[in-house]
Amino acid sequence: MMSEFDAFLLGHEPWVRLSAFAGVLAAMAVWETLVPRRRRAIPRARRWPGNLGIVVIDTLVLRVAFPTAAVGLALLAEAQGWGLLNTVTLPHWGAVILAVLALDLAIYLQHVLFHAVPALWRLHRVHHADLEFDVTTALRFHPVEILLSMGLKMAAVAAIGAPPVAVLVFEVLLNACAMFNHGNVRLNGAVDRRLQRVLVTPDMHRVHHSVIRNETNSNFGFCLSWWDRLLGTYRPQPAAGHEGMVIGLEQFRDPRELRLDRLLLQPLRGPTGPYPVNRDGEA
Repeated sequence: MMSEFDAFLLGHEPWVRLSAFAGVLAAMAVWETLVPRRRRAIPRARRWPGNLGIVVIDTLVLRVAFPTAAVGLALLAEAQGWGLLNTVTLPHWGAVILAVLALDLAIYLQHVLFHAVPALWRLHRVHHADLEFDVTTALRFHPVEILLSMGLKMAAVAAIGAPPVAVLVFEVLLNACAMFNHGNVRLNGAVDRRLQRVLVTPDMHRVHHSVIRNETNSNFGFCLSWWDRLLGTYRPQPAAGHEGMVIGLEQFRDPRELRLDRLLLQPLRGPTGPYPVNRDGEA
């Protein structure tokens, strides 16, 4: 049975999402300004209009294509008894924790999939082609990838039978963790190592945005660091070090590629390249 707290969260879902998103984005932007990890070579004024513009488009597209989104599907699944967790007897708090863990694993596997299938990589490389690494990189995804990701997430929600509040909590955590681990922020080395035992930190995820292919195809997690460690995709450091590593892809190095119109058309332009997992050469 839904608790009063669950009912409050779900009843104020838009405000919960918006306040968490705006708060974390603002906090990370200030943190990056005060304690940056890497020197910024390209000014924010040149990158942020494209990165933030694509967020607006993504949001509008999702609202049209999925009016009820994942929380709405979770409510339906709960009412109809769909999904694994709706067929077993568990304490509500246990079901919420298991659902959040299962959804985080699903996002990890989805991320690997978008690196493994060349057609999906064409969409996902919009995220990787950013020439800098900061909080707005976390928001830079092609609208078609966003639609496919939402479809896969909703399938996972239905299969797991995730409680509606678990879906809301997970989506807020996912957005917050993504903005945190894409931050151009400096953490104390000992703090970073301790955090990495549980969470994906900026230093851990920055390796994933290296121009070097083997580094690009590592550290796929967005929230929990466990999946990379357990499934053999963890890489502790970039070969050139965090200050010396090159961010982005071998393709799309021209700063003009940071424009919104070029981001939207990028999946249709140029070769797929050698980045997809286990792929050599270009096509």
